[in-house]
Amino acid sequence: MSNTQRLHHSRRLSALAWLVAALCILPMAAVAIAALGGGGETLRALAGSVLPRYAGTTAFLVLVVAIGTGVIGTATAWLVTATRFPGRRILEIALALPLTYPAYVLAYAYTDLLDHPGLVQSTLRDLTGWGPRDYWFPEIRSLGGAAAMLIFVLYPYVYLLARAAFLRQSATAYIAARTLGLGPWGAFFRVSVPVARPAIAGGVLLAMMETLADYGTVAYFGVQTFATGIYVSWFGLFDRAAAAQLALCLLVVALALATLERHQRQNQRHHDAGRRFERMEPVTLRGRAAAGAIIACSLPVFFGFLLPSGILIALASDTSQILFSPRYLGFLQHSLTLASIAALLTVGAAIAMGFNARIFPSRAAKTGLRIAGIGYAVPGGVIAVGLLFPFAAFDNALDRVMEAQFGIDTGLLITGSIWLMIAAYMVRFMAVALNTYESGLATVNPNMDAVARTLGYGPTPMLRRIHVPILQPAILTALLIVFVDVMKELPATLILRPFNYDTLAVQAHRLASDERLAEAAVPSLVIGAVGLLPVALLCWSIGRETRRRS
Repeated sequence: MSNTQRLHHSRRLSALAWLVAALCILPMAAVAIAALGGGGETLRALAGSVLPRYAGTTAFLVLVVAIGTGVIGTATAWLVTATRFPGRRILEIALALPLTYPAYVLAYAYTDLLDHPGLVQSTLRDLTGWGPRDYWFPEIRSLGGAAAMLIFVLYPYVYLLARAAFLRQSATAYIAARTLGLGPWGAFFRVSVPVARPAIAGGVLLAMMETLADYGTVAYFGVQTFATGIYVSWFGLFDRAAAAQLALCLLVVALALATLERHQRQNQRHHDAGRRFERMEPVTLRGRAAAGAIIACSLPVFFGFLLPSGILIALASDTSQILFSPRYLGFLQHSLTLASIAALLTVGAAIAMGFNARIFPSRAAKTGLRIAGIGYAVPGGVIAVGLLFPFAAFDNALDRVMEAQFGIDTGLLITGSIWLMIAAYMVRFMAVALNTYESGLATVNPNMDAVARTLGYGPTPMLRRIHVPILQPAILTALLIVFVDVMKELPATLILRPFNYDTLAVQAHRLASDERLAEAAVPSLVIGAVGLLPVALLCWSIGRETRRRS
């Protein structure tokens, strides 16, 4: 290939990469501009009314979820890695299963179980003869209930990262600590946890970002956070300035957490075992110790997956909602269409950006990757509001021009279509696709690229004939993860969906908001069943690694 052709390919790839980066930064810039242009009166009114409450509940929720996921994820990861007990191999895989459900689905299931008319309180009243005011029972529809739901589904982030960090640790430091008189728990807290701290902190920060982004759980439980405030300001009060300013507050916090998470991820590279690596031999537990380990690892799986699945199945069996009715097939078709298109476009854009940074490495290419990866830290509601501002202005301007010049009413070409939703999904989940693709790309020897160049391959043939076949597992994994994340995404879908274009997530949210939990169980189960696909893939890789380690 000539230098002119190579330069042409370079410019084309770079242009595509920067186009994707521009799309990812657009909603954040639009939110900032709209918030700063909204005037100080709206901000002062918010500061004197709802802003302190939003800030307080959001901070408390994030803090509780951080502590809960950190403790459960780290403890279970250590138990399945450093000890042996009956059922360890099953639990090692099952501990990832709560990732199947979004938190709002668990909220629907536990409300049916624990609310006043639910099975638990009804049984309690039948057994004791108490009336409704004769006893106290914890309220599931509360800030604490929302935190519990989020902890149940988000602790696997910490578990998976901590488990990988514990597996990479050398036993040398741990054995030295034991010989110096520390017991198993002392060596765990003084040696193992500090070495794995970057991975644990990275998982906790991911859980915190997901907590900030959650809307379905807090909205259903009536908890007032920044996420619910944005939606209420936009659709309830029709105050776009207030929605933009609340979105900007949430954006600042989310970007701060994203910066911390990136810093922690980079720090993981500085804890290698060195030349002498001695794998830690698991300790065999017996008696009470083994029973304690089984209980500690089983409870998160039970409360995060088994119990809500059983509740949803029981609810779905007692409802007249039929999954294969024309109405539900429409919801399913909308969900699958959005998820499929968004997954293909997002992963395709991630491949283009990652490949461009590899073949034509430069500071600009790396900057584009970092910009594109910011979206995962930004809640879906913020992205939706940020995209509505510029594209609604474009639609209105185009309609005025076409009406004045040609007498044609164009309507809402972009904001009234599914393409703005897909753009929001791309911004939100680009980081997931990039990280998955780059992790696979790191296994491709750079010498293969050099050999391909000597054989006359340009960038596009090299990508098509060499990289894509080699990276097929990583690409398929990225497609699957983005597909499922789009199926579960709620706030962006609620804000951006066209009229009469509902998805399974929207239908589940609507039915649950109307207290029709039995009907909401049907779409919730479908969302969970689709979520089993990436979790099954993850469990298969965990099982393969476990067999190799054993």
